[in-house]
Amino acid sequence: MDENFRKQMEENGADVETTLKRFMGKEAMYMKYVMKFLDDENFNKIQESLKNRDYEAAFSGAHTLKGVTANLGLNPINAAASEMSELLRGKAAADVDAAKVEAVFAELAEAYGRIRKILEENRPQA
Repeated sequence: MDENFRKQMEENGADVETTLKRFMGKEAMYMKYVMKFLDDENFNKIQESLKNRDYEAAFSGAHTLKGVTANLGLNPINAAASEMSELLRGKAAADVDAAKVEAVFAELAEAYGRIRKILEENRPQA
């Protein structure tokens, strides 16, 4: 793994060390799976679901994103996805604090954008 990539990830809140241990120290395996994150559609699912006020689908996307990012050590995205999951868990649309959900989505979007940019800039060329 490129040291600059690792430094960028860590400076942006990713827990590379713990995640590498999860991958038994295999940097190539870590890189394979962290780069697969670029193909994950859950952020887009959340964004679209919120536009449509489909809070059940937004919860599903946030809950899945929470799990994916926990496994990859993408802590800033994980924290926002976790908070969003809790705000939406088991709530009818009328009971959702839409302003709070939008504020948390803004945090999620910011963290997602930062990490995604690092991954895109460091994606191995085919």
